[in-house]
Parts: sequence; structure tokens; C-alpha cells
Amino acid sequence: MIGNQLALVHRELWEHRAIYVTPMVIAVIVSLMSVTGQVTVSAFDEAVDTAILGITHLGTAERSAFITALTTGISSFFVLAMWVLIVFYALDSLYAERKDRSILFWRSLPCTDAETVLSKLLTALLVIPLVTLVAIILTHLVVLSISSLWLAIRGADAWHLIWQAAPLFSNWLATLVFVLALPLWLSPFVGWFLFVSAYTRRSPLLMAVLPILILPMLERSLIGTMLFTDAFFIRSGSMPLFRGVDFGDLLFFDNDELQAADSAVSMLPLMDLGGFLLSPNLWLGVLVCGLLTFAAIYVRRYRDDS
Repeated sequence: MIGNQLALVHRELWEHRAIYVTPMVIAVIVSLMSVTGQVTVSAFDEAVDTAILGITHLGTAERSAFITALTTGISSFFVLAMWVLIVFYALDSLYAERKDRSILFWRSLPCTDAETVLSKLLTALLVIPLVTLVAIILTHLVVLSISSLWLAIRGADAWHLIWQAAPLFSNWLATLVFVLALPLWLSPFVGWFLFVSAYTRRSPLLMAVLPILILPMLERSLIGTMLFTDAFFIRSGSMPLFRGVDFGDLLFFDNDELQAADSAVSMLPLMDLGGFLLSPNLWLGVLVCGLLTFAAIYVRRYRDDS
């Protein structure tokens, strides 16, 4: 079973190169933007030297908070791309093999329909986030190295300003938690996309999106309830991993000096992992994902055209 899953996941990486190409492209773009930005601001010599002098006199917590804000901003690009990638991967994974008739070849191998669909679910919920995490870590290191070189050229102590204050491992652990928690929280959508990919004969994106848009409107106008609205829209913005956090209070001015709250140094203390794992909505969503995945397995097994 485990050997089959590893082979099937390797197949997904082979067939869907966007899983690793997309994070690589974003990493290159972000790195080039870092170089371009630093070359651009170098034109303002006096202002840049003043800013570097000011940063030098900041406390370690404040410098750590700035680096955390920078790395979190970089990570956000990858997380957004990760979710888009998961959506299109799930919609294409079962539809494409029927479209090009490769399903006939894969069915000749000693792998069941359940193993195949589960490998695609595993790729969406685990493999893509882990590939994204690797790209995020490498990009953080490249951007901070570029910044260090730029500071060294300008005569600043890059080790003191960046590397002594950078809470890299703590932030990387927080990023790992987030990139795994987000697909898990949105797993009902992943299960739905897999089911649509297994069922539809054409236009999987349209077939997946239309019910999400139409059902809430019909429910509200005909029944007067908002069950589907809560399931489709409110869930996507209510992940309880950062419950009760006011990000506006993390950085503040005290006696005209910038101060950073202790929790601003790293993203990890801001996360309520226990509250997330104990949330009934999380496990209800996982149950819905499981039911939709089972439906995708059934449809793949008994489709007449495959």
C-alpha cells in the first residue's frame, strides 16, 4: 500500500510539473525583485544611510519583527500560488486521464481506483504544500543573502542587522504549520474539485464553480437560510489558526520610538494550533472531504466512458 502510494505520488509529480515549476518561477521572480529594489533605493544614498543607521540602533526584537514581516510577506505570494495550484491540480487530475485516455493504461497496472484517487488527494493536501515550503525557505535564504551583500557593500554589519535577529527556524516552523493547515481547513473544496474532476465530461472549472455561486443564492431566495453561504464563503475566511490576534498591536510607538511586542518576533506564538485541531468545523470539513473523495472513487470506477 505504501509502496503503491509513493509510486503514484511520483507519477503525479511526473505528470503535473506545475507542482514544482510554479514555486520555482515565483522564487526567481521574488529574488529578482529583491535585487531590483535594492539597486533602485541605492540611488538615494543619504536617505538610505540614515535608514541603515536607524535600523542599527533598533533593539533585537524590533529587527526580528521587521525580518518576520519581510519573510511573511514573501511567503504570502507562495501560499496564494499554492492554493491556486491545488485548485487547478484537483480539477485536472482525474479529468485529464479520461480526456487523453491514459486511464486505460493506468488501470492495467496493479493499483486500485481508491489508491489512485487517494494519491491525488495526498498530493493536493501534503505534497504541494511541502514543495511550497521548500521553495519558501530557499527564497528566504536568497533574499536575506542578497540583502546582506547589499548592506555589506554599504559598510553595514549584515550579521548584526539580519542574521543575529532573524528568527528563521521559528518562522519556518510556523510556515510549515500554516501551509499544512490551510489545505486541511479547505479540504471540503479539494474533495469537491476531485469529485467534479472525476464526474464532468467537459469544463471542470465551470462545473465546479457554478454550484458554489448558484446554490447560496437559490437557498437564500427560496428557503431563507444561509447554510451554503456559510459553507462556501465564510469558511474560507474564518480559519481559527490565528483566532483573537490583533496584528495592529504587534508594532507600536512608545515615546516616539518603535517598539515590537514579544509575539511580533515570530509568527509561531500567534498560532492557536490547539484551538485549530480541536475545532469541530475542521473535522466536519475533513468528513465532507472524505465523503466527496469516496464519491470520486466510485465515479472513477464505474464511469461508462472510461
